[in-house]
Amino acid sequence: MTGIESSAPAVSATRAGYVTLLGRPNAGKSTLLNQLLGEHLSIVTSKAQTTWQRVTGILTVESDQVIFLDTPGLLEAKDLLQRSMLGAALQALSEADVVLLVIDATRRPDSKETERISRAIEEARAPIVVALNKMDEAPEDLVRDWEAWLSKHVTGDVHKISALHGDGAENLLADLRGRLPESPFLYPEDEIASDPVRFFVAELVRECIFDQYHHEIPYSVMCQVEEFREGQDPIYIHMNLFVERKSQKGIIIGNKGTAIRDLGTCARTKIEHFLGARVYLDLWVKPLRAWRKNRAHLKELGFRVPEDNESTSS
Repeated sequence: MTGIESSAPAVSATRAGYVTLLGRPNAGKSTLLNQLLGEHLSIVTSKAQTTWQRVTGILTVESDQVIFLDTPGLLEAKDLLQRSMLGAALQALSEADVVLLVIDATRRPDSKETERISRAIEEARAPIVVALNKMDEAPEDLVRDWEAWLSKHVTGDVHKISALHGDGAENLLADLRGRLPESPFLYPEDEIASDPVRFFVAELVRECIFDQYHHEIPYSVMCQVEEFREGQDPIYIHMNLFVERKSQKGIIIGNKGTAIRDLGTCARTKIEHFLGARVYLDLWVKPLRAWRKNRAHLKELGFRVPEDNESTSS
């Protein structure tokens, strides 16, 4: 038998892997995650240190699946909560196939700013990609200073971006996708997150708290869903707002309940948009004394608490 042998077309291999977003507080990691996903998954406010637990966002494009791990900022841990936050960031770093280092280019790269970055990337076992963020606002001299520092201390491509406006995000994503290892998809193609819906609902309430209240209050409130009745219209959500002191309960509620009503309106609007359904949001404020420093309370609230002898230094 003669003729030209036919062969089946080659099937391109799929790629999948974890991209850990790493950086100092307020560098724009959560804004960048939301920009890359095209979804509002990670809360964003004008205040620093709003991400307390890691957020997993999933982007499946063609033959690639990128699993983003948004992490708390690299900070100087002053209490048990902040030790848990720093531990979450370092744990995500150890799981990374690619590390996405996000730099706020509007801040000068002084020793305090760069020391924790240097310590963290020393722990990295994956290739590093740098996102020099806030280029729409950054003065040219600070950009040059960062480029000089990065050239000496970080081995990896540098992308100049604006996470807020999306400038440079497309090229950055292409670079990240190209670095993923060959692998079958780790999640169904239509999933955008691995965290439960209750987690995101609580986070949206926290986002409103950060926007509405001032000083220490946002950092003293933890939100936890007590009850979530999905099989009814509107969806009933009972949520506890834990504060550290009784005096903070009065601040959250406000004069004649005005503050908590405003909070409920803000949160319900965000949650309804997220769920695509009507919601009845039932907020309860409860003192949980010094919960940020109490090991048992933090574990009950879903934090992974480092042991006394466990290092969380970066």
